Amino acid sequence: MKILNIYQKLLEYFGHQHWWPTIDDKNPKFEIMIGAILTQQTTWKNVEKALRNLRDANLIDPKKLYNLSINDLENLIKSCGFYKVKTKRLRNFLKYFVENFDSNVNKMFSKSLEELRKDLLSINGIGRETCDSILLYAGEKPVFVVDAYTFRLCKRYPIINTKNYEEVREFFEKNLPRDVNLFKEFHALIVELGKNFCKTKPLCDDCPLKEVCKKCV
Repeated sequence: MKILNIYQKLLEYFGHQHWWPTIDDKNPKFEIMIGAILTQQTTWKNVEKALRNLRDANLIDPKKLYNLSINDLENLIKSCGFYKVKTKRLRNFLKYFVENFDSNVNKMFSKSLEELRKDLLSINGIGRETCDSILLYAGEKPVFVVDAYTFRLCKRYPIINTKNYEEVREFFEKNLPRDVNLFKEFHALIVELGKNFCKTKPLCDDCPLKEVCKKCV
């Protein structure tokens, strides 16, 4: 099955997911960037708690967050787990963002995809999935986000047999229309599939892709 057909089946079943969700309209792109860091190794529900704490303190603002003390930042993001590590990662990113672009989102995303991806991956604590989430959802750059659910999909369905992030990313990008909205939607739909059906112990009977899953056919 072509991967565009998989996308269409998932879209028909789950509907549009409207990712990335934000809670504050004042600075949504910046919120997406910090949310992508906070969501590492935790659930979105826990990230939302941390983001609400920041919003209520009027801190979804790069310069204010950049100047916030370590202790205060740690206390505000405790709900998302590994808060000491994530505080360091946030501060590393904020240093790059504030000092290189004067907190200007448009200035940052005016860089080419290749240049900006290289920059972000050089920041301690920004891995490939986090980097590409920032590029796609905040920067509207045509890069496909690969996560654990994507690897699981690739393993169980006739897509691509590799555990290499870059190979999977490039495969999706080469075999799909180069459309930012499609990339966003497909990534979100794969997450829904992974959470609801294609779990570690899969629930195959009602899965929208059961007819082509290697575990089921």
